[in-house]
Amino acid sequence: MNSLSKLCSMVWLVTVLIGIAGCSTTPPSSFYTLTPLAEAEQRQTALTETGMTVGVGPVVFPDFLDRPQIVSRTDGNQLALDEFHRWGGSLQEDFLRTFGENLAHLLGTAQILVYPAEVRFPVQFRVIGNVLRFDGSADGQGTLKVRWAVVDPYSERPLAVRESIYHNRITGEGRGALVAALSASLGDFSREVAETLRQLPKPPPPRLDL
Repeated sequence: MNSLSKLCSMVWLVTVLIGIAGCSTTPPSSFYTLTPLAEAEQRQTALTETGMTVGVGPVVFPDFLDRPQIVSRTDGNQLALDEFHRWGGSLQEDFLRTFGENLAHLLGTAQILVYPAEVRFPVQFRVIGNVLRFDGSADGQGTLKVRWAVVDPYSERPLAVRESIYHNRITGEGRGALVAALSASLGDFSREVAETLRQLPKPPPPRLDL
């Protein structure tokens, strides 16, 4: 083989290797966060320190949901984990943050204590829960299913106990549309909790023995 043939072979080999390397490049990941109610984001006035005081959390997620990857359900009992579309942080913390922001707006109070919080103050109610579903479904909906309760923060006595499920249609393409539908389902949950809190009588503070 002459020098020209060897050179052509080397050029061809390098070109093939570059093509293989280009095809095997890992696509970049996209990161998402839940969004509060639109009216809460667009509110122009600051919340006050008057009004209802509410503790939020803990709200517990199953391990198969509280993970970096966004989860969808396929047919049957199968879960699909999207390696390249992920939550921007802990899903559990993001859920609580957005839930607390929604409640603050709906109840018109800045006195929302989200678990765990460094700042502590007395609260009139505490909202706790277990998330059973928070995923996309095969029929194109973002679903939240949650078992939750409002408890007296002093006696731990349950004042209201519910199991609720919310569905919102995924409108659009991509995981951003799924996250928007999940945010809407969380907004519906926030409205139900806020309405329940408004209807409950405020529990009396604990008696101090003299």
